[in-house]
Amino acid sequence: MVTLADVARHAGVSASTVSYVLSGKRSISAPTRERIQHSIDTLGYRPHAGARALASSRTGILALMMPLRTGLHVPVTTEIAMAVTTTARSHGYDVLLLTGEEGPEAVRRVEGSAIADAMIVMDVGRDDPRLPCLLAAERPALLIGLPTESAEAADTAGLDCVDLDFEAAGARCVEHLSGLGHTRVAVLGEPSAVHERGTGFAARTLAGLRAAAGTHGVGLLHRPVDGTYAAVAAAVTRVFEERPGTTALVVQNEAALEPLLALLRHQGRAVPEDISVVAVCPDQVAVHASVPLTAVSVPAQEMGRLAVERLVRRLAGETPRGTELIPPLLTARASSGPAPSDSVPTEERRGRGGR
Repeated sequence: MVTLADVARHAGVSASTVSYVLSGKRSISAPTRERIQHSIDTLGYRPHAGARALASSRTGILALMMPLRTGLHVPVTTEIAMAVTTTARSHGYDVLLLTGEEGPEAVRRVEGSAIADAMIVMDVGRDDPRLPCLLAAERPALLIGLPTESAEAADTAGLDCVDLDFEAAGARCVEHLSGLGHTRVAVLGEPSAVHERGTGFAARTLAGLRAAAGTHGVGLLHRPVDGTYAAVAAAVTRVFEERPGTTALVVQNEAALEPLLALLRHQGRAVPEDISVVAVCPDQVAVHASVPLTAVSVPAQEMGRLAVERLVRRLAGETPRGTELIPPLLTARASSGPAPSDSVPTEERRGRGGR
């Protein structure tokens, strides 16, 4: 095993000089630094993590708080976590994953133990109880998500946030459908548990949907739904009972998408001839659905990457706190089309002798 003393002998310097180069505690001339780095690379020296942490007051670890709560869509959060891990490694950091629902206690434990240099916090809720601890922490923290229903409120709280602009995403869905002539739209949203704990992205999407519906004269009906076939069937039945003229569905619940498409096929409702479907979901979900979905992409990889890059800059003292919202991108695919002239399903019209 290569030691620090081996590096010093190879570079022709003292062990303390190598230590100063590694810790950055003293200014060492560029030629000497280059010679030591060449020796490190040639010999394959890897500083001991504990010694490196003691020398630099840094652990080389980022803590990712990703509580696995009811209603959380695991594939999306996993994609974000993978992007965080990959980007962190490219900057020389490892990631400590925390999945428990410990709330403020988890923040206090990470902060008090100095086990990580910074924290990334996911599944942020309205008035999230972890926020006071994060704001008081000495180590940088970043939220993937907003703890309020507007970016402006988050800015005034002095938080550091990265997220999709979900308000604009909701508005974009309504604008797309309104442009196709749809005036009655129903929203199948995240499960009730997500709304009840005030998760920011769900509330902000709904706010954007409602604001755009008012602007464009679109009647909007919102129903939270679990991702099972039975739950989707019950929700869609209620929608058509309450709003028989509904011609489009906006879905912000990845788990509900395939059950919905299967249900519509079973009911003889053709997509998009009888009813249009627009989703807020990752591109891979939209592209590989049984009917390619018109969708606003949830850029999970970009969110994870931006979170780490902002934190790395914060650790280097380069970036102030603030909110960075990713503009929504809607891609039109096979699931949306012009509003039908009547709400009778295609199969029923064919049964009457229509085409």
